[in-house]
Amino acid sequence: MEQIILSCAITFVITLLAGGAACFFIGVAYRKKVAETEIGSAEDQAKRIVNEAYKSAEAKKKELLIEAKEEVHKLRSEADRDIKERRSEVSRQERRIQQKEESLDKRLDNLEKKEEAIQEKHQQAEERLKEAEKIKKSQIDSLERISGLTASQAKEQLLESLEGELVHEKALKITSFEQQLKDEAEDKARELLSLAIARCAADHVSEATVSVVTLPSDEMKGRIIGREGRNIRALETLTGVDLIIDDTPEAITLSSFDPVRREIARLSLEKLITDGRIHPARIEETVEKATREVEAKIKAEGERAMMETNVHGLHHELVKLLGRLRYRTSYGQNVLNHSIEVAHLAGVMAAELGVDVTMAKRAGLLHDIGKALSHEIEGSHVQIGMDVCRKYKENPQVLHAIEAHHGDVETKTVIAALVQAADAISAARPGARRENLENYIKRVEKLEEIAKSFDGVEKCYAIQAGREIRILVKPEVIHDDEMVITAREIAKRIESELEYPGQIKVHMIRESRAIDYAK
Repeated sequence: MEQIILSCAITFVITLLAGGAACFFIGVAYRKKVAETEIGSAEDQAKRIVNEAYKSAEAKKKELLIEAKEEVHKLRSEADRDIKERRSEVSRQERRIQQKEESLDKRLDNLEKKEEAIQEKHQQAEERLKEAEKIKKSQIDSLERISGLTASQAKEQLLESLEGELVHEKALKITSFEQQLKDEAEDKARELLSLAIARCAADHVSEATVSVVTLPSDEMKGRIIGREGRNIRALETLTGVDLIIDDTPEAITLSSFDPVRREIARLSLEKLITDGRIHPARIEETVEKATREVEAKIKAEGERAMMETNVHGLHHELVKLLGRLRYRTSYGQNVLNHSIEVAHLAGVMAAELGVDVTMAKRAGLLHDIGKALSHEIEGSHVQIGMDVCRKYKENPQVLHAIEAHHGDVETKTVIAALVQAADAISAARPGARRENLENYIKRVEKLEEIAKSFDGVEKCYAIQAGREIRILVKPEVIHDDEMVITAREIAKRIESELEYPGQIKVHMIRESRAIDYAK
C-alpha cells in the first residue's frame, strides 16, 4: 500500500515537473515570438523614420541649393554692377587726366614762348644797359673835365654836405620825439598815480612812544610800586620799559621807543591789575605769558597782511617779520599798514600796465621788511631787507625792488619802479607821516650849510624831504677827478654832524660851458 502511495506521489511529482517544464518552454517560445514581432515592428518604424528623414533632407538640400544659387546670382549681379561703376569711374578719371595733361602741355608751350620773349627782352635790356653805361661814362668824363673834380672827390664832397644836414635834422627829430615821449609819459604817469591813489584811500593814525594804562584807583599805584620799589623795578627790568607814575589820576604811563616792549609791558600790567596779585614772581610769570601772546599776535598780524594783499607762499620767518612791522613806526606812520598800502598801490598800477600783479604786490609788501630788524643788525633797512629775503630764497625781482625803492640803485624792472612810486605815494599822503616842522627846517638848513662850507661849491639844494642834497660845483675849482673825493668828504661830514632818518644822497653836478659870439 505504501509502495503504491509512494509510486503515485512520484508519478505526481514527475507529472508536475513535466507540466512545469512544458509550461516554461511554451512561455519562452511565446515571449520569443512576441519579442520578434515587436522587433519587426520597430525595424519597420525605424525604416519609415529613416525614409522620412531622408526625404526631408533631400527637400532641405534642394531648398538650400536653390537659395545658394539665388545668393550667388545676387552677388554676381552686384559684383557686375560694381565693376561697371568702377570701370566708368576709371574711364572718367582717365579722361580728366588726359584733359589735365593736354592743359599742362598747352601751359608748357605758353611758358616756353614767354621764356623766349623774356630772353629776347633781356638781351635787348643788356644792349640798352651797355649803351647807357657808355653814355653815362661819357657824361661823367665831361662833368669831370668841366668841374675839375673826379667822381670820388665829388661824391665825398656831396656826402659831407649831406651828412651835416642830416645830423642837424636828426638832432631836431630826436629832440622833438624825446619831448613828445616825456609829455606822454608824464600824462600817463599822472593818470596811473591818480587812479592808484583814488582806489587805495586809507586812514592813518599816528603812533606814539608812550602808552597809558588806566587804574581802577590811585591805591593801585602803591601796589604797583611795591615795597621799596621792588615791583616797579621788576617790571622795568623784565620789560625794558620805563613806568612813569606821576600825579595823573588813575593812570600810569609806559614809555619806550620799542613798541613791542611797550605792548608786552601794557598787557602784563593790565593782567596784574586784573589779577590783583602783584609781586616779583607773579610779575615774571605774567611778563612771560604776555610775551607769548604778543608773539602769537605778531604771527597773526603777518598772516593778516598776507591775506589782505593776497600774497601767498612766504617763508614763515618772513611772516613773523611782517607781523613785527605792526609794532614799528616811521615818522609816526605804522610800517605794516604802510607796507600793505604800498602792495595795494603797486598792484593797482601793475594791473593798469599789464605787469605781473602778484609779483608787484609781493615786492610792495616786503619792501620795508628790513625795518623789522634795523635796530638789531647793523646796516640800512634796504640792505637788511635784501639779505633777509635772499636768505629765504625770494624772487630776484623782489630783491631788486627792495634794493631800488629808495633810489640807492637804478631801477631795472617795471615792478621796481612801481614799488618806488607806491612807496613815495604812501609816505607823502597828507597825514601819513609827521615830523616836527622846526626840527625838519633846522635839519635841512644844516644840510645845506654843510655842503656850502666846502670850497668850489657854487649852489646846493636839499630836495626829496631832506633825503638828497644836490650840489652844483664851480668847474674851474673842482675837476672831474676831485668830484668823487669831495662827495665822499661831504657825506662823512653829514654822517658826523647831522641826525637824520634813513639815508641822504649826495648828488654833485659839474658843468662846463663855452660861450662865444658870432659877429
